[in-house]
Amino acid sequence: MTGPAALVARLRAAGCVFAEDEARLLAGTAATPAALEELTTRRVAGEPLEHLLGTVEFAGLPVAVGPGVFVPRQRTAALAARAVAAARAVPGRRPVAVELCCGCGAVGLALATAVELAELHAADVDPAALPWARRNLGPIGGVVHGGDLYDALPGQLRGRVDVLVANAPYVPTGALGLLPPEARLHEPRTALDGGDDGLDVHRRIAAGAPAWLAPGGLLLVEVGRDQVPVLTAVLARAGLRVRACPPEEDGTTVVTAGRATTPGD
Repeated sequence: MTGPAALVARLRAAGCVFAEDEARLLAGTAATPAALEELTTRRVAGEPLEHLLGTVEFAGLPVAVGPGVFVPRQRTAALAARAVAAARAVPGRRPVAVELCCGCGAVGLALATAVELAELHAADVDPAALPWARRNLGPIGGVVHGGDLYDALPGQLRGRVDVLVANAPYVPTGALGLLPPEARLHEPRTALDGGDDGLDVHRRIAAGAPAWLAPGGLLLVEVGRDQVPVLTAVLARAGLRVRACPPEEDGTTVVTAGRATTPGD
């Protein structure tokens, strides 16, 4: 590598749309020319830039990420913002929050940074995600659990969760091949594959939510606009009151579902 122009040219030839920005970030991360060469080689081979930098900005916050972990998407900031609003609406006390399918814990981090919580718990089935979630959430008092959805959570949370947020996988299995190579080849399939219609994990989350939500508690999830009618029916069958927020520009939609305030409500 002979200089910044050569670095930009290599990145652009590899298909990096923002080659100049990426070159600056890689050069700022590498401590030596040899380290920069290694990072550039990995980036040209298709490794996500965020994995190489070790961080991604999400909802205005630096979030630690690395190889093997799902990189939080900027569109998911809408889910985090809705979770913050839900937490702020809990009357008279600090809310209890849980992030399922947490990955690196980005949504939980945004939530706990914006709202003073009584408790924050996060869970993921992928062991590779847990160290990153603990790195991001540990300093703010979040507790990270390994396991499959509600099976990972301590029993004392049953019936006490005010905000239950999940950026669960919602890409239909048949559409995985359409994802960019960065995601398809370098992120865990468990964080992407949502089954035939993309809603397999959401069905399981919906089924368990009434037992874990506090009276008046809210479940918040992110899906594609076309998936909203099916998910709405799933949540309603679980006994939850459903509201789909207006879709974002890219079609991503946040769906909220609330537990009745009282058993007869």
